[in-house]
Amino acid sequence: MKPLRVSLLHLAPVPGAIEANRRLIENATRIAASYDADWVVSPELAVCGYGFTDVIGTDWIMPEPGEWMSSFCEVVRALRVNVFLSHPEREPEGTALYNSVFFIHSGGAISARHRKINTASDGWSSAGSVIEPAEWNGTKVGILLCADAYTAHVAATLRSKGARILVSPAAWGPGLYGPNGEWEQRTLETGLPLIVCNRTGADSRRSFRAAESLVVINGQKVLRHTSNNSVILTFDWDLENAALLSREFSKHALCTESFLP
Repeated sequence: MKPLRVSLLHLAPVPGAIEANRRLIENATRIAASYDADWVVSPELAVCGYGFTDVIGTDWIMPEPGEWMSSFCEVVRALRVNVFLSHPEREPEGTALYNSVFFIHSGGAISARHRKINTASDGWSSAGSVIEPAEWNGTKVGILLCADAYTAHVAATLRSKGARILVSPAAWGPGLYGPNGEWEQRTLETGLPLIVCNRTGADSRRSFRAAESLVVINGQKVLRHTSNNSVILTFDWDLENAALLSREFSKHALCTESFLP
């Protein structure tokens, strides 16, 4: 089996700057594709920034896929990559809002979505009720959206339903209620490797500059990265044998200033 190449978009999205953040995601995805990435993972709320409600509220959140996500799916199809995209959505038949991850297959279709389960810290989103792994080339992939890794039951359910690897878009940095061994513990409980795509930058309430993007295996952080600026982190993984093939992240720095409004 060909090694799986994964690119983590360790970005600094600006709260409320939706168009600029979307351009940043598109550009980073194109660069990741140029490095032959199979999977591209965004951090949590990459399109709007974690503190977006302080800036633009929630009225802009629509049922997805909307116009931009549909066009992004076409970009994904043209690049032949697979993308884990964190993007808020509104319930089509109601008013509920969800903090979601969309798994966009290389054919351009949304083949799975995960609505965040543990939403107590969000303040604007309803809790999802479905815990099901995505599937890629016969491999089941569990998605933990940030605080979904805080408790054991989401990862355990994904493991019981056949997941062989866990992917976690996150916006979770050190400080009050920061990560304190949860990622490591989830790997020990499930026996599954965990890929965490975190973010950098800051909003009006917190800094994410010390937030870590990680690969965690058997309770150990085997790859880890923090930075003040946006960067693409790429590594190779042996899916068949659940083994890391890279000794360190390959890093491509991004100039985010050119995407700001």
